[in-house]
Amino acid sequence: MTRMRQFSIVSLRDLLVASGPTLLAVITVAVLAYLWVDPAPPRRLTMATGQFNSAYEGFGRQYVAALGRDEIALTLAPSLGSHDNLQRLIDGKADIAFVQSGSTEVGQGAPPRDTTGLVSLGSLFTEPVWLFLREGARVTQLVDLKGKRINLGPEGTGVPRLFRQVLDANGIEPGDLRIGALENTPATMELLAGRIDGLVFSSAPEAPLIQMLLQTPGIKLFNFTQADAYTRRLPFLTHVVLPRGIVDLGRDIPAQDYHLIAPTATLVAREDLHPALVGLLVKSAGEIHGKAGWFQQQGQFPSPKYTEIPVAVEAARYYRDGPPFMQRYMRFWLANLFERLWVVAVALAALLIPLSKIVPPIYVWRVRSRVYRWYGDLRKVEQELEATAPEGRDAAREGLMQRLDEIEESVNHISIPLAYAEELYRLRSHINFVRERVRGTIDQHGKSVGWAG
Repeated sequence: MTRMRQFSIVSLRDLLVASGPTLLAVITVAVLAYLWVDPAPPRRLTMATGQFNSAYEGFGRQYVAALGRDEIALTLAPSLGSHDNLQRLIDGKADIAFVQSGSTEVGQGAPPRDTTGLVSLGSLFTEPVWLFLREGARVTQLVDLKGKRINLGPEGTGVPRLFRQVLDANGIEPGDLRIGALENTPATMELLAGRIDGLVFSSAPEAPLIQMLLQTPGIKLFNFTQADAYTRRLPFLTHVVLPRGIVDLGRDIPAQDYHLIAPTATLVAREDLHPALVGLLVKSAGEIHGKAGWFQQQGQFPSPKYTEIPVAVEAARYYRDGPPFMQRYMRFWLANLFERLWVVAVALAALLIPLSKIVPPIYVWRVRSRVYRWYGDLRKVEQELEATAPEGRDAAREGLMQRLDEIEESVNHISIPLAYAEELYRLRSHINFVRERVRGTIDQHGKSVGWAG
């Protein structure tokens, strides 16, 4: 093994020493570029959803499953609803949340809520205003609600503020009704027990309570026959139609078309959400909300439209161009790794190109220095010979010859790559040259003097 090292083509030790600082610098810069320029996406997110048995809660579970396939742990944080969700985003208690259109409006004459630092990832679905009434309530127009016991839910749901705007459009003061603030499930129990006259939801039709009430005898749905007028008065609302028989064709439920007014649910995130996760969330939204439904066509949602909060740049790019190129063919984390590595590649190229011109000369200098260092000892022998008076040279030759033998012995043990063997043999010939000078057989120019000591 020793002989193989002595006659190797390249000296690995010298190569490592010469290139070590360069490699260390390259690795350090690459790691810093990888971490600082575009840090890896977090693997945990928090989503503010809604009340128990609400559509927000159901959709939240679907997002947990969708993100779980890409090893993103999504924690669901139950809430009262849209207004509560918006406040949690503003306070930094949630990363993403469902927010209803119109939630940024505080009230008539008041400035909108400050949503600085929040971005929209797109609208997801319409949330019709469902006004369920007992059949005995005898309500055909909203003005007939005066004096009735109507549950609007807690303030954090957004429904109280929304329905007050609807009442105001009809010239009805909130004090004209006996308004309740129960959450959805207990309010439904109160309605079925006959202790209240009606309740208001604003939810997607997938909510279990909506599905149940639409099929419950003795409970009727209010028909907003003036829906178009509401959308003109309240621009964040849209007019949707619940088609006849959509709930149960066989039993013809409902038995007529119902006109409803509907805000739009939006997926809102904090502005500092990692850009890669924005695309992943929009992709998940397409899988969850992109199918045809009671109030939407195939592919209508998710959409960058119908949102009051500015759409994130990455989300707008996804809607325009589709998923990033690598994510079309690779899993999320692998694609994200390659998308981030281009920064590292640029950093490496910026360092390797100039450093590649420095390492070879350093390597050559280290290898040749093993040979050249002995020329200093040879020069000392010659200088000592020249400094000795002619009459004393015979006595000095023995010591100088011994030193030359020691130098030659050391040189014979030098490990040097074959590519530089010529330097080694040249050194050995020069040792012999000095030895002959010491013997007195040649002069300093290599010419024979005709005698030997």
